[in-house]
Amino acid sequence: MTVKNADRDAIVHGKITEKPLRERPSYPTWAIKLVMAVTGLIFGLYVLVHMVGNLKLYMPDHDGIIAINEYGEFLRSMGAPIFPRESILWIFRIVLLAALVLHVHGAFALSGRSGVSRGKFKRTNLVGGMNSFTSRSMLITGIVLLLFVIFHVLDLTMGVTPAAADSFAHGEIYANMVASFSRWPVALFYIVAMVVLFLHLSHGIWLAVSDLGITGKRWRKILLVVAYLVPAIVMIGNISMPLSIALGWIS
Repeated sequence: MTVKNADRDAIVHGKITEKPLRERPSYPTWAIKLVMAVTGLIFGLYVLVHMVGNLKLYMPDHDGIIAINEYGEFLRSMGAPIFPRESILWIFRIVLLAALVLHVHGAFALSGRSGVSRGKFKRTNLVGGMNSFTSRSMLITGIVLLLFVIFHVLDLTMGVTPAAADSFAHGEIYANMVASFSRWPVALFYIVAMVVLFLHLSHGIWLAVSDLGITGKRWRKILLVVAYLVPAIVMIGNISMPLSIALGWIS
């Protein structure tokens, strides 16, 4: 706002300032929100596909080959012999890692800007119910999921103990899952992480709908259902696996 007929003496003595309340950020907030929306949808699609692939744990053997191990071999050999073995898989991993870095950076950047804008005057209880809880806890649930991703990679991808079981063997997906989820603390951690994923992903998808400018009433109703249905399916599917192994239904 431009101050007309400003008291120059007051400005000199610091009672009035012509400086902006905060420095103009290098990246506009709308751009960060757009990156958050796109990377969040990438992760949403990934966890859905990842869950569907892991459900091969329940499928019977094919010609003596364990179904989920066959699926893992397919992922490693995608594109061969045109492309080197595991090259396509590594492209997916690099894309996911870049999306993770951008998403985490955006989350902390937006949180910091929000705190600066509010100052000491914090607004509370503007929206009630589950939506308010998930909105307030997005940063916390995001940190929990980041820790879970690190543990999950150390456990079932890299086989680094003590995160992974002592019997870990590369390529033996079925045996590694059984060995890992037979440990009740690990199984419970995975189950809790999936509940957290549901909370984070459901609210994140709905935020992405708004940030991507989807304003039509019909589309927003459809996507509101999707925002809760897809995370619920992912949560139930992913919880079923460690629970089935921990209870001894799969061994």
